[in-house]
Amino acid sequence: MTDAADGPRLYRDRADAGARLAGHLASYANRPDVVVLGLPRGGVPVAAEVARALRAPLDVFCVRKLGVPGDEELAMGAIATGGVVVVNHQVVAELGVPEHMLEEVAAAEREELERRERVYRGDAPPAPLAGRTVLVVDDGLATGATMRAAVRAVRAAGPSRVVVAVPVAAAETCRSLAADADEVVCPLAPDSFRSVGGWYEDFSTTSDHEVRRCLTS
Repeated sequence: MTDAADGPRLYRDRADAGARLAGHLASYANRPDVVVLGLPRGGVPVAAEVARALRAPLDVFCVRKLGVPGDEELAMGAIATGGVVVVNHQVVAELGVPEHMLEEVAAAEREELERRERVYRGDAPPAPLAGRTVLVVDDGLATGATMRAAVRAVRAAGPSRVVVAVPVAAAETCRSLAADADEVVCPLAPDSFRSVGGWYEDFSTTSDHEVRRCLTS
């Protein structure tokens, strides 16, 4: 984990964030074993810039946050391709979320995850991950639940190395993810962290169309 405290503290947009993140991943450039996975939707434009700079293949890896009912921005867990579910037991316990409610949210998000896979990839098969170095990219991390689910699901595919790469994240989240990933690359990891969007000048919503464009360009 790195902290670029001496550099610009705001990214212009996701493309700028991806280009600057790629500079911290130069050791992975031009390697035939590297594949870049973007977490939709916002992580895909970032990953596209990383893949372009490293001259590596790009794919999408679907993962969905399990938001607390009534406060969907607060993650109580996440679900990823392959049926991996990660639950933030601390949040669930503190808010008294019943098991049936957690299951209902997970079922709804599973449907959306499957829809997105069809929309983004169509009939194209996913990139092979076995034996490869996989860079898992998002536009930023708050609690890290979504990324944690993605890393565990990627692990199930048998890669040789899993690298979490994000432009910005809460410092504690980066430290905790070190137990799941082989490496965490984060140019900006402030101890004082409110939201991912607060570190971008333009954090507009990424559309399904933009995701498809990134994957086919």
